[in-house]
Amino acid sequence: MSGASMARLLLEGGAVQVSHGQPFILAAGWASPAYIDCRLLIGEPRLRRAAVALATEAIRANFAGAPPDAIAGAETAGIPWAAWLAEALDLPLRYVRKRPLGIGRNAQVEGGSVEGMRVLLVDDLMTDGGSKVAFTRGLRSAGAAVDQALCLFQHGTFPGGAERMEKLGLSLVALANWRDVLDAGGVSALPEADRAVLERFLADPIGWSAAHGGRATLLKPAL
Repeated sequence: MSGASMARLLLEGGAVQVSHGQPFILAAGWASPAYIDCRLLIGEPRLRRAAVALATEAIRANFAGAPPDAIAGAETAGIPWAAWLAEALDLPLRYVRKRPLGIGRNAQVEGGSVEGMRVLLVDDLMTDGGSKVAFTRGLRSAGAAVDQALCLFQHGTFPGGAERMEKLGLSLVALANWRDVLDAGGVSALPEADRAVLERFLADPIGWSAAHGGRATLLKPAL
């Protein structure tokens, strides 16, 4: 149920963008006709409250009586969501950089110690999991136990993500994916022309990416 609910929030907030011309180049280098901008929900109080409620429900369900000791937001887009979730769950908040800052304490984890703590990593998106490697390593190097991550949206289209998560020993809870977006109905549902573009892409994401100036091959997961 949360998948459909999260997809409707994304659609209502204009976070689902479909291009019929110039493709989007995602951070991992893949080309896609569709882009999810979860940051648009940050600025809308009603939508962000609803998204935080769905995420809170998912955390409670997945941690089943053994809540995390702290919430860690991934820079940068994961930080506000982690802050709202930490507030809702009355948990300590940390944030983790992709790499140490290089000045001052040269810390990768900010906001306090995570030594000996079970930490939930929170981010807005997952494409192929590359950034999750850096965040998880940073938290573990600082002494945290990290075995779960939560994101608002998982692309779930390009290879590599599942393999990275498995090698990291990281379980991902995603509130929505592209299938949820396609299945969402109501006034915010995707127009038919956008749906057709997205369906063609999802049928062969790597081929679509290669034909539109993006990556054409899967790089060996870096661990």
